[in-house]
Amino acid sequence: MKSTFAALLIMVGCLVSGALLTGSEAAAAQPVTLNYANFPPASTFPCIQMEQWAHEVRTRTRGKVDVLTYPGGTLLGARNMLRGVMSGQADIGCISLAYHPGVFPVMSVFELPLGFTSAEAASSVLWELYSGLRPAELERVKVLTMFTSAPSHFMTVTPVRSLRDLQGMEIRGAGTLSAILEKLGATPVSMPMPEVPEAVQKGIIKGLFTSLDVMKDMNFAEMTGHVTRADQAVYPFAVIMNREAWERLSPDVQQVLDGLAAEHAAWTGRYLDAHVQDSMRWAEEKHGVQVHTLPEEDIAAMRRSVQPLFDAWAQRAADKGADPDAVMRTVDALKAQYGG
Repeated sequence: MKSTFAALLIMVGCLVSGALLTGSEAAAAQPVTLNYANFPPASTFPCIQMEQWAHEVRTRTRGKVDVLTYPGGTLLGARNMLRGVMSGQADIGCISLAYHPGVFPVMSVFELPLGFTSAEAASSVLWELYSGLRPAELERVKVLTMFTSAPSHFMTVTPVRSLRDLQGMEIRGAGTLSAILEKLGATPVSMPMPEVPEAVQKGIIKGLFTSLDVMKDMNFAEMTGHVTRADQAVYPFAVIMNREAWERLSPDVQQVLDGLAAEHAAWTGRYLDAHVQDSMRWAEEKHGVQVHTLPEEDIAAMRRSVQPLFDAWAQRAADKGADPDAVMRTVDALKAQYGG
C-alpha cells in the first residue's frame, strides 16, 4: 500500500514539474513587446530610423522582441516625450534635445554651428561623444542611439540672397537655431515641426531654418520656393528607453540593442544625406525651388555673429559642473576622425 502511494506521489510530482516546466518555457517563448513613440510624421527621417531600427531588433532577436511603432505623436508628442518615456507611458521614444532647453548642458553642444556638412559624420560624432562621456544629464534613461539632422539651411517664401534679406524675417527655429537666427538679425519663432506647415501657409512665419529633407518629407517645397544654403547647426536627437523597461530585458536582448547603437547613428546619417540630395532634386524639378548662396563676406559675418553662442554654451556647461573645454576638444578630435 505504501509503495503504491509513493509511486502515486512520484507520478503526481512529475506531472506538476512537467506542467511548471512547460509553463515556464511557454512564458520564455512569449515575445517581449516594446512601444516606440515618435513625434514627427511617418515619412520623416526620425520615423524612417524608427522603423528600420524596429525591423533590425525583430530580426536580430529572432522574434524575441517585437516593437510597436507610433509615429506622428499618436502616443506621445514632442514636448512630453521625455517625461512620457521616463514615466513609462512609452517604453522607447525619440526626443529632440533642442526641445528641452537647459536639460542637456553637455550634449547641447551639438546645437551649436560646429561646421558639419554631413549628417553621417555629425551623427557618428554625436554618438561617440555621448558614449565616451556618459553625461549625468541622460542617466535617468537608457540611451539606445543618437543621430542628428543634416546641416540647417534657410527655406523661405521670399528669396534670401544676403544677410540683409534676413533682417526682421519671421523664421521658425528651435533651441540654439533660434539664437542663431536672432544673431543674424531674423525674428525667430519657436514651435514644434508638425505645427510649421500651417504657420507658413497662414503667413505667421515666412520660412524655416532646418535641414533640407523636409522640403520633400513635409512638402515645404510647395510652400517655400527659395532655399539659401548656410551649412549651419544640426538638430541632435536621442532614442531613449525607460530604465525599468530596459532592466526587464534579458542580457542577450540588451546586447543586441547595444550593438545597434553606433551602427544606427551612422545608418541614419547616411540615409539622411542621400535623402537630402533626393529631396532637393525633387524640389527643384517639381516645384521650381530656387537655390541661393550667400556672398563670402556674409558667410564670414555669420561666423563672427554666432561666436557668442559658443561662449554662452561654455558658461552654461561650466555652471552645471561640466568641463566645456574638454567637451569641445573631444568634439574637434572626433570631427577630425569622422570628417565634416
